[in-house]
Amino acid sequence: MIEVVAREAKLKRKLRAHLRELGFSRAPDGTLVPPAMDKEAYRKVHSHQRDTKLKEHARWIATKAPNLIKSFASGSEIEVSAIKPRLELAPGDTRQGDLFRFASLNWRIPVSEGYGRRMRFLVWDEHNGKLIGLIALGDAVFNLRARDSLIGWDHLRRKDALVHLMDAYVLGAVPPYNSLLGGKLVASLIRSSEIVRAFDERYRGATGIISQQQKRARLVAVTTSSALGRSSMYNRLSLGGRRILEPIGYTSGWGHFHISDSLFNELRGYLSYLRDPYASDFEFGQGGNWRFRLIKRAFSRLGLDPKLIQHGMEREVFFCSMASNALEFLRGDHVRVRYGSIPNVKEIGEMACARWLIPRAARRPEFLAWRADQFLEEIRNPSMAKATPFSHEALWTGRAIS
Repeated sequence: MIEVVAREAKLKRKLRAHLRELGFSRAPDGTLVPPAMDKEAYRKVHSHQRDTKLKEHARWIATKAPNLIKSFASGSEIEVSAIKPRLELAPGDTRQGDLFRFASLNWRIPVSEGYGRRMRFLVWDEHNGKLIGLIALGDAVFNLRARDSLIGWDHLRRKDALVHLMDAYVLGAVPPYNSLLGGKLVASLIRSSEIVRAFDERYRGATGIISQQQKRARLVAVTTSSALGRSSMYNRLSLGGRRILEPIGYTSGWGHFHISDSLFNELRGYLSYLRDPYASDFEFGQGGNWRFRLIKRAFSRLGLDPKLIQHGMEREVFFCSMASNALEFLRGDHVRVRYGSIPNVKEIGEMACARWLIPRAARRPEFLAWRADQFLEEIRNPSMAKATPFSHEALWTGRAIS
């Protein structure tokens, strides 16, 4: 008993010290008060996890980087008027999968691995054979107030219809395409016929892991959320007179990104020591809330307020309709999906270059000075990012580790 009390006291001290170091304070109602709501504060809160992730990947980076860096462009290698995007799936245990993993390490806020159904894409510039950016789609979270209010779901309909929805948990451009507003190009590619076709080929006839039933899934909509509060990059995003991403509200500020991996492992070890089933009840198919539930359980066993899991840092939520009757189909008012006319990647690329990339290159020619090897230098020394002229606000959106 004495050993348990001592272990609990030590763990609570470490947790409180960690939150203070990130700049959090406590409100009278027990919830956390974030240090600030600007983008720099968001990056600072996530910096511990990013630094940890880079250290964990150090050996892998040293082994893979010499080959993978060849896929990144220097500014002088980009002919902006000739940019031609192409999508390629990036499965794990392939060079494409390694390249996706390597490119995502540059993000200032670590991305999650996704869970359940996952489709990862590399966005290539066919003109020079270099990487423009990344797209990753995964199973949408079960509870998302802004989305559920927009659709008008009740609990039962949501349970049945969620299979027709995906979440873009990685979405953005890599340097130097990000400085050309390549993030807008990549985000626009979500609503492409190639994405719909890739989903159909993989999941339309798939059997649910938990239900063991054939879902006949159709991709009718994609959600995403900004990584840094309100997104200036994806608000008012439209091409050809059609809005690509509709802003529909904000997340409620619940999550676990402010609990470091090392602290999480200690919380799990504590529950394991107590023989609490939450320490080992994770199995594929249980969804992404297991980590969240484990932390809340550990807080309760420690006598801490479960409200500590509410970090209070909101992210803007966006909704992309792939089908013209997406909301009606998801509500159950329509039984058939109506896709109408969805542009392909080539058409989207031509429109995006004419609207964003070519004018941006004329206004901001600094991209020409970018060297591909700077990408690796920034990963090895994250502090370098502050000294570069490239906007990392424009680099990514999607689900952070939360």
